Amino acid sequence: MALSGIQIYKLLPQTNCKDCGFPTCLAFAMKLAAKQADLDKCPHVSDEAREQLAESAAPPVRLVTLRADEREVKAGNEIVLFRHEKTFFNPCGIFVRLRDSEPLDTLKAKAKEAADYGVEYVGMTLKLDGLAVEATRDGGAFAAAVKGVLETAKVPLILIAADPAVMAKGLEAAGEVQPLIHGATAQTWEAFAELAKKHGAPMAVRASSLNELAELTEKVKGVGVEDIVLDPGVHDLKSLLSMNTLARRMALKNTFRALGYPIINFPGEMADDAGMVSIAATQAIAKYGGFVVLDDFSPALVYPLLVLRANIYTDPQKPIQVQPGVYEIHDPKEDSPLLVTTNFSITYFSVANEVDGSGIPGWLLVADAEGMSVLTAWAAGKFDAERIAKAVKSNDMASKLSHKKLIIPGHVSVLLGELEEELPGWEIQVGPREAVDLPGYLKLWSAS
Repeated sequence: MALSGIQIYKLLPQTNCKDCGFPTCLAFAMKLAAKQADLDKCPHVSDEAREQLAESAAPPVRLVTLRADEREVKAGNEIVLFRHEKTFFNPCGIFVRLRDSEPLDTLKAKAKEAADYGVEYVGMTLKLDGLAVEATRDGGAFAAAVKGVLETAKVPLILIAADPAVMAKGLEAAGEVQPLIHGATAQTWEAFAELAKKHGAPMAVRASSLNELAELTEKVKGVGVEDIVLDPGVHDLKSLLSMNTLARRMALKNTFRALGYPIINFPGEMADDAGMVSIAATQAIAKYGGFVVLDDFSPALVYPLLVLRANIYTDPQKPIQVQPGVYEIHDPKEDSPLLVTTNFSITYFSVANEVDGSGIPGWLLVADAEGMSVLTAWAAGKFDAERIAKAVKSNDMASKLSHKKLIIPGHVSVLLGELEEELPGWEIQVGPREAVDLPGYLKLWSAS
């Protein structure tokens, strides 16, 4: 049973020492009750009180981690239903499924292609998180497939098998890797739980109703396996959305521990059509999938899903931003143009990519606008003449250039007069309103 903030407060030291980072013990207790703080932040809580508070203070969705070498994928520890309430913390792991029925060379080639895939997006490298290997034959074939995949790509794994004996062979082949064991049902959970305990691995349980899933997790936890993943065994989008949402809501709103675990989804089981698979994967990422397993790999499918995930799993209160400073594009010289913009990542990369694509060397001065875009920052007073002038001076741009010409975004042309006052001797030039027009503008630009 979850404790209220007042009940938690009575178990705390009540010294208001602020060592936990909160102004009072009552404030800390309220955050604990809301699952928005960690009990370990209080260094003075007694062992007896810690034991009483542990269950109440535990995150409503358990953290489950898969590891391979230095790479790991985490799912769980989420405390809100909607990211705007606070934020989502652990991006869902996106995996590609391989089957041991394929020739080993084909399997390895597919594993390498998926594991090597990476694409740059607003300063981040987006990659798949791991591979799922499914048994369709005997234990020997499964073990060979697992071993072959790991020889090619040392990435986190999900091992899928209906037969516990076959799974045992796959786990032996996985060695030191900590995979997710998938395949336990109401009929086989005991054997899978023994394997999970033996190998120290998390396990997934599959059932077609929340009641069955809750019963299974209670049984599995009862024999000593704590790290569990839920697999709603349904095969249509409506049912999947309903089960994912209800499981998350029961865990967060009702503190129903039997469903307080990450969820795994298989979009390929929802539809045969590639477009519908993409829709199913999008739904799983947006609505509470902790692990999302695709049946096929292609950049056309994977890229938009990775971008979607990146956008969902960012803190809505902290815009994606780059480090303020001066960036050199194409080895600029002293007579190269100087442009200024804000440190909002999408703005920066839009401008930088257009300058880079023009082939013209240039200096890109990024002012600290607290991660806002040009117009938003200007409206908020975060991208004004004073800040731009400060960026020019603090980066000593005058010593880097043979000219004193500064190109400002066309959207803030209103700053022209103020900038001329802040930067005496500088010629302030108004550039295009849109980044896409920069190449044409720069080709006509001259330092003379």
